[in-house]
Amino acid sequence: MNGQDVTGIDAVMLNFSPTSLQVLNAVLAIVMFSIAIDLKLADFNRLIRAPKSLLTGLFSQFLILPALTFCIVLITTPPPSIALGLMLVAACPGGNISNFITYRAGGNAALSVSMTAFATVIAIFLTPFNIALWGSLYAPTRAILRETSIDPVSVAVTVGIMLVLPLCLGVLLNMKRPDVTARLRTPLQFLSMGIFVAFVVLALAANWTLFLQFAGAVALLVLLHNAVALGGGYVTATVMGLSRFDRRAVMIETGIQNSGLGLILIFGFFSGLGGMAVVAAFWGIWHAISGILLAIYLARSKVT
Repeated sequence: MNGQDVTGIDAVMLNFSPTSLQVLNAVLAIVMFSIAIDLKLADFNRLIRAPKSLLTGLFSQFLILPALTFCIVLITTPPPSIALGLMLVAACPGGNISNFITYRAGGNAALSVSMTAFATVIAIFLTPFNIALWGSLYAPTRAILRETSIDPVSVAVTVGIMLVLPLCLGVLLNMKRPDVTARLRTPLQFLSMGIFVAFVVLALAANWTLFLQFAGAVALLVLLHNAVALGGGYVTATVMGLSRFDRRAVMIETGIQNSGLGLILIFGFFSGLGGMAVVAAFWGIWHAISGILLAIYLARSKVT
């Protein structure tokens, strides 16, 4: 991974205007709102009474995945910015399309939605903590963290505003006006995903030459990282004795990351550092493809 393809990637800063960042913030908030209108307080109460599956999912998401990512970095020794990009993606909560993919895969969609919701809330604390912890344990990425002087409190505020606020508003609307959320649910989910994908494509257009130059260098790492995330989630759920129905939800939730949040953090706190941005952008494309292919395969067999 230290070949010619990645020479200079640690010094590359992608162009991303403040206006573009604000638009991305708004898009991510809409995406989270579209998830939240599927939730009711009863969903949380049910899981609080029987928390094993939920806690397993959160354990897999915020401990197992970052640890496995650190092992990948130690084994493959990628350039520092790529390594930190992998760590940052692993530190983010599950991505919103995990709920759709879990449903299509015949897994526990209610558990998936609730895991996304809980992970989003605790990400306020655990995302900056994991970035700081795992990044500081690896000398090359520790140097980047020192240079950027990332403030965990600022990261927590960003995560809270972008994720938790729209989540709370969505749950509140679903409680007060379920008739409205019933009409909004499907079109808003498809619209929000379409807007997000279109925005990422358009935002990358300004850096297309750089993206193409370095995407090949991170492709195999991202594919490996995603496969390890999915496998780690499945193994964790199996070891914990979850049903096959719940295993699918935990596996997909662990393997689908909120790369949109990752991009916001990269451009907001790391000035669009090349390796990090390319990793997050490639993750945003690949995890959707791998998740859909996995759902098609799993849907061939029903589980309970």
